Amino acid sequence: METIERHSLTKAFQAFANEEPSSIYFSPGRVNLIGEHTDYNNGYVFPAALTMGTYLAIRFRPDQLIQMKSENFPESFTHLTSSLSYSSDHSWSNYPKGVMRAFQELGYTLPGMNLLYYGTLPNGAGLSSSASIEMVTAFFLNDVLDAGLSRSELAQLCQKVENDYIGVNSGIMDQYAVGLGKEAHALFIHTGTLEHELVPLALGAYSIVITNTNKKRGLADSKYNERRSECEQGLHILQKEGYPLDSLSDLTTAAWAQAKTVVTNNTLKKRVNHVVTENSRVKQAVTFLKAHDLKSLGACMNESHRSLADDYEVTGYELDLLYMIQKDQKGCIGTRMTGAGFGGCTVSLVHHDYIDAFKENVSFLYEQKTIH
Repeated sequence: METIERHSLTKAFQAFANEEPSSIYFSPGRVNLIGEHTDYNNGYVFPAALTMGTYLAIRFRPDQLIQMKSENFPESFTHLTSSLSYSSDHSWSNYPKGVMRAFQELGYTLPGMNLLYYGTLPNGAGLSSSASIEMVTAFFLNDVLDAGLSRSELAQLCQKVENDYIGVNSGIMDQYAVGLGKEAHALFIHTGTLEHELVPLALGAYSIVITNTNKKRGLADSKYNERRSECEQGLHILQKEGYPLDSLSDLTTAAWAQAKTVVTNNTLKKRVNHVVTENSRVKQAVTFLKAHDLKSLGACMNESHRSLADDYEVTGYELDLLYMIQKDQKGCIGTRMTGAGFGGCTVSLVHHDYIDAFKENVSFLYEQKTIH
């Protein structure tokens, strides 16, 4: 953590709690290079941790109160350690509260504490700000309670919080990428088995550029659960027809070519088609990155966006507009939406020599079409 950031966070904590923090923790966000809406289908994903993320300054207090403040939201909250149930009125604090509740369910006793969160990630932009908040809380509690949970176990705990406490049926990718990511690497994960491999991000003359639509979206209200339900329906149809599948990700592209006629509902057919082809694209993308074939990696990213727009229908006007603008920019060899969709960000591969022009042109053209 940079000295200036530590000083600023310490100063903010003093204003909040009238004392200095005893410790400061950090958890990154993540960008998914490719592999969208495959994780809850036990498929393949290829995210990378970011240098942006969530800082947490803490200090214990002698009572049973948990005071929470975020520099990113106007609301502050005070909770009793004995009263950590979910409430829609508790806004962002439900994420750390859910993690605390999960540690209580494991048998740990929580002390009173003052907690100050500060995130450098844009909220609701598809860069896992919620998973980052969850994981930094889990890192902190695992440390101070001497729980001894591995990073993989902490990621699974936080995913359970997201599913059962928050009520969003997300997969494991976000928490796993946040917890197990490494600088200058992408993380190739088979979410069905949790087997993973760190792959060096050897991008040569290219850089990853993240562009924010500035259209926020919440997972719970972005039809995320609906898409998961549609995938489950498609799986159930295939299983009834005798296909021995535990998940849609067990389907190879060849097997799906034969099985397509079984799924007669066109919407469900499109959802399954995305999952099967996206899994194939992820595996190809990993192979291309290892072989330093960046143009082919970029082509996979473009194909991924088109599938998310046409088959999975989770992009929307703003993300599709950015895609159309960015793919035509000089020096850009691949671009796609990243995250759950319906707003948020895109991720692009852009040659170093053209990054400034890319930013300028994309900003100008996007604002022309979106500012009324």
